[in-house]
Amino acid sequence: MTKGEETRQFIIEKAAPIFNTKGIAATSMSDIMEATQLSKGSMYVHFENKEVLACAAVEHNMKMLNDKLQKHLSRFKTAKEQLFAYIDFFSDPNHPPVVGGCPLLNFGTEADDTNPIVKERVNRGIRQGEELLSGIIEKGIVNKEFRADWNASDFATVLFAMLEGGHLMARMSGKNAKIEVIGHNLKKIIQENSL
Repeated sequence: MTKGEETRQFIIEKAAPIFNTKGIAATSMSDIMEATQLSKGSMYVHFENKEVLACAAVEHNMKMLNDKLQKHLSRFKTAKEQLFAYIDFFSDPNHPPVVGGCPLLNFGTEADDTNPIVKERVNRGIRQGEELLSGIIEKGIVNKEFRADWNASDFATVLFAMLEGGHLMARMSGKNAKIEVIGHNLKKIIQENSL
């Protein structure tokens, strides 16, 4: 990396948790300047405006979440173990794997009516999450871990949506009781479709 690329990456890494915690609209360039200890001029050399930086921060948060999830899932061999591990990975929204909570939920809620670029990035993240889950289920069907008639795509959507909803409920209440109920019921459905 060149010095300029290193500085740009440094700014993104410092800005990402701020945007994910405060939101795009509530985060000011002054917040980023304070976190990076860089001048306004230095900031604008690397990012023409806050929106460009926010998009880079969204990408960074999504990549960080995905990298941590993939590392976690790679420790498990069977499809059933991976589905359980996926649920467990998201089981403590009040101590999330990415500072500020789920970037899909945070940025999706904010950007649905205000930022088409971020909205599309979140949509892509949702599709990738569902594809990952349906791929795990399909692998399990091929390996005769799951029933052949289990609809991988439908359950991937249900699992994804229930965890996102549970994440919201847990973050609002400050308690994980609801997501524990969701995780238990999702695992029960997986057991019912296991051979």
